[in-house]
This record gives sequence, C-alpha cells and structure tokens, in this order.
Amino acid sequence: MSESKQIDRWQQHVLPFLAWIGELKKPGVMRADIIAGITVALVLVPQSMAYAQLAGLPAYYGLYASFLPGIIAALFGSSRQLATGPVAVVSLMTASALEPIAGANQELYIAYAIMLALMVGVFQLGLGLLRLGVLVNFLSHPVVVGFTNAAAIIIGTSQLGKLFGVTAEKADHTYETVFNVLVEATRNTHIETLLMAILALGIMILLKRFLPKIPNVLTAVAVTTVIAWQIGYEEMGGKVVGSIPAGLPPIALPILDFQVMTELLSVAVVISIIGFMEAISIAKAMATRTRQRLDANQELVGQGLGNIVSSFSGGYAVSGSFSRSAVNISAGAITGFSAVATGIVVGVTLIALTPLLYNLPQATLAAVIIMAVINLIKIEPIRHAWKVQRHDAVVAVITFILTLVWAPHLEQGIKIGVILSLALFLY
Repeated sequence: MSESKQIDRWQQHVLPFLAWIGELKKPGVMRADIIAGITVALVLVPQSMAYAQLAGLPAYYGLYASFLPGIIAALFGSSRQLATGPVAVVSLMTASALEPIAGANQELYIAYAIMLALMVGVFQLGLGLLRLGVLVNFLSHPVVVGFTNAAAIIIGTSQLGKLFGVTAEKADHTYETVFNVLVEATRNTHIETLLMAILALGIMILLKRFLPKIPNVLTAVAVTTVIAWQIGYEEMGGKVVGSIPAGLPPIALPILDFQVMTELLSVAVVISIIGFMEAISIAKAMATRTRQRLDANQELVGQGLGNIVSSFSGGYAVSGSFSRSAVNISAGAITGFSAVATGIVVGVTLIALTPLLYNLPQATLAAVIIMAVINLIKIEPIRHAWKVQRHDAVVAVITFILTLVWAPHLEQGIKIGVILSLALFLY
C-alpha cells in the first residue's frame, strides 16, 4: 500500500471529519448546515429535558447531554446527518438500572448516571477500535422489534402520573405501578395539570397534521410555558421545571465506584448495544438516501466518544435519535457541521435562556415524551415476519411480552430474546 493511501486510511479512522470539513467552503453548504442545526436544536432542547426526567434526572441534565456529545459523535462518527443526544429507550434503561441501586438519593443517582455513560462509552469505543461492530448482529432484528415496542409502551405509561398530576406508590413491576397510578388518578386528578397536558398534546397533534412546517414541540412548550406563567400555574399546585443552573456544564472526571460498576456492567453492555443499533439503523436509512458510505465500526467510535464526553460534561448516556435525525436531513443538513450548530444553540440556551424555562410545566414534558414514543410502536414488522418467517415473529412477541412483564428489569427480556433467537437459528 502506498504511503498516501496509508495516510488517507489513518485520517479516515482517526479524523473522519476531514472527509467533509472541506465541503463547508462550497456555496450554500455551511448555510444549509447551520439552518438544519438550529432546526434540530428547536426540537432537541425541550425533548432532551423531557428525556432527562424519564431517566430520573433533573431536566437540565438533558441539556448537558445535548451540548458536547452530539458534536463529538458527528466529528468522529461515520454518518453526516445522524443527530446524537438523549433518546427515549436509553433514558428508560438508565432509570430502570439506577433506581434499584441509588433509590431516593438524588446525588448518588446523578453520579451513577454519569458513571454509566462513561461505561457505555468505553464499551462502544472498545468495540469500534477493535473492529468488532459485527458482534452487534447477534442481537437479531426480531428481538429489537419486540423490545422496542414494549419499551415504547412502558415509556408512555410511565408518564401517566405527570399527565394526571398524581403520585402513586412504586411497585416491584411496572404494570403494578401503572395500575396504582390509574387508581390514584380516579381519586385525585389535578385538573389544571390534566388540562395543560391535553393542551400540549392537542397543539402537537394538530400542528403535526395540518401545519407540519411549524415546530410542534417548540410551539407546545412555548404556549404552555407562557400560559403557566400568566395564570400562576405553580401556585395552583402544578409542577414546573423550576430553576435551571445558568452556564455551561462543568468539565470534570466522573466519580468511579467499582462495586456499583460491577452491578451495572450487564446493563451498560445492553444499553451500548441497543443504543448503537438504534443509531446505526437510522444512519443506514439516511445513507441510502444520500448514497453516503457508512462504516459501522467508525460509528461505534463516534457514539463511544460521544458518551465518554457526555460523562465528562455532566451528561448521561446518549444515542442517535430517529426523530431528530429525520428533522436534520429534512432541513437540508449536508455535513456533520449541522451537529456543531445544534450544540452551539444548546450552549447558548444554557448560558442565557434558562430563566425562560422556569415555568415549563412537567405535564408538557410528559406529553412530549408520549408523542415521541408513539412512533416507536411498530406492529407491521411482526405481521410481516408472521407471514414470511414465523419463528422470527415468535421471538419478537415473546421478547415483547417478557419485557413488559419483567419491567423495570428491561435487560432480562433482551437476554431471553437473544437466547431464544440463537436457539431457533441453530435449530
């Protein structure tokens, strides 16, 4: 191999952004990326805050996880349009892993969430550097379909308490907790909270259907926040986001507790693989449209570094987002610079705009999550598998049922699904 080709390969793996950074000099490219980046940020800011609460963290930790990780993942990954940041499934798995360990100790919970992001990042980076991305194929498509459908239902039902403005005792299983919430809702629904949730859902549904060019999430957040401020929603007993520390997240080494890391090891591996599968599936779909060459191992490196940086900047585990990547490519993103623009907007929000978010109702964030996870429920792949390859459909359905039954211990459903998938493959 010639010396110039060796240098090209070295640059491709170590500094992959050099492949597209020169394109920013072309007429209109930087402008298109900046517009796309700002458009994604308008969705990301409220969505990331909602996902942080789904993960059991204060809302502003979603902004921390949206600031640097997306930039780093874009610079060192393979996809030019993949939007990396907090996502629903990874947020849910973070909560399910940490609640039994940290309990009600918020300080410990935050420290463990940051530590878990580091573990996920190191595992993904290791797989990428060792060129072991092929191992992800052991998690078959039927298992992912079954798990994702179950996770979407779990995520949606986990927000019922915030929609009705009630709290209920947590049980050992998620379905028992949901039942407790529904019983409590029949007795003590907070009407103002429910109306705020209905308003937010109504705005997002109507805008998505009739005025799709208007950012429905941002509009719902802006309208409900202004209304909450005007009517004194917090004084009525409605829960709001509250004070958000102004300024960029501090860069610091995560606290390492090796005993807890041992307990979280299997969950970190599952989050790494599920998160990466979500990211690479979106990246592949976009690469088909752009005819861009995609390197799964390089994407693992990008996602791994993104998670490591998230842990060093006070964030939690992140992945590629279906909805925001779709917004990014639809808004005209050409290179990874759109992710840089998105990160800058998030940074400006943290520095200057956090007071505007004080009156943002928790019910609105719950509505944002529900709207986001509806798109994760996909029955058609299971129906198709039933007609074409019935044993795949069986694996998907069993994974789906076991994930629902064993929730909040989500990794158990995946483990059984993988074992069953391998057994049927060998058979």
